[in-house]
Amino acid sequence: MNHQELSEEIKKLLKERNALLMAHNYQRDEIQELADITGDSLALSIEAANTDKDVIVFSGVHFMAESASILSPDKTVILPRMDAGCPMADMITAEALQKKKEELPGVPVITYVNSSAEVKAISDICCTSANAVAVARSVESKTILMTPDQNLAQYVAKFLPEKEVLYWKGFCATHHLLKPAEVVKAKEAHPGAVFMAHPECAPEILDLADHICSTSGMYDYAKTCSAKKIIVATENGILYRLKKDNPDKEFILPSEVLVCPNMKLTTLEDIYESLKEMKNIVEVPEEIRIPARQALDRMLAVPRDE
Repeated sequence: MNHQELSEEIKKLLKERNALLMAHNYQRDEIQELADITGDSLALSIEAANTDKDVIVFSGVHFMAESASILSPDKTVILPRMDAGCPMADMITAEALQKKKEELPGVPVITYVNSSAEVKAISDICCTSANAVAVARSVESKTILMTPDQNLAQYVAKFLPEKEVLYWKGFCATHHLLKPAEVVKAKEAHPGAVFMAHPECAPEILDLADHICSTSGMYDYAKTCSAKKIIVATENGILYRLKKDNPDKEFILPSEVLVCPNMKLTTLEDIYESLKEMKNIVEVPEEIRIPARQALDRMLAVPRDE
């Protein structure tokens, strides 16, 4: 079947299964086009918890489907590709974090949602790239440990000079590969363009940015920014909606490295097969789900930064 035929068959199955198709902002264009809801990982999981659908098809990577299962234990959560992982999430394990906690008694652990359920379960509170500063500020301790993204942690530290921000030495391989020289070259090729970057980028990239924000923040900024050319430092899947929402603007990727192979694993064929056969179901055991849910709930209770 071609894309159009597959899309029609998936729509039929979604209706038959009382299912909702969710797609992360970095997914393939044709999947974002078909999805009932697109967004970042946590926003999608919250939407999943609020829907009356029985089945959630989460087109993303493994930790995202886990988060949906953590927040929606009464729903069936399907990950179309079980091998769609996250290298950054794999850079930390619950065992390694437990050992670090023993070395740093009393130091609160703030864990990025881009992590496994097991790691969330032994963390004090979670954060996203959009609310990391607010979450870190809400923790009373003068010393905090942020995991697993060193770049996000160093970004947060700039806003909290009163705190000692320790960090895990993990990173997003896709964002981390971007080099300052590539950004400089893009700026020179497009004079007058503004440069917006995701906080998962390395500090030397963020130093060049006109605006730093999460993927959801990029959508908002692109709409309000007066510039007609915007250089974008995040995974290329974001271009689908940026272009759709802002047809009068040009969006430029500064490098060809900004493609996450894990995010691009999922195809329409995978969604069709997993939904047809009701396979690739992600479940989080209760002994892990409950403490992981507590870490997420603590984060959701933190007021957003204005």
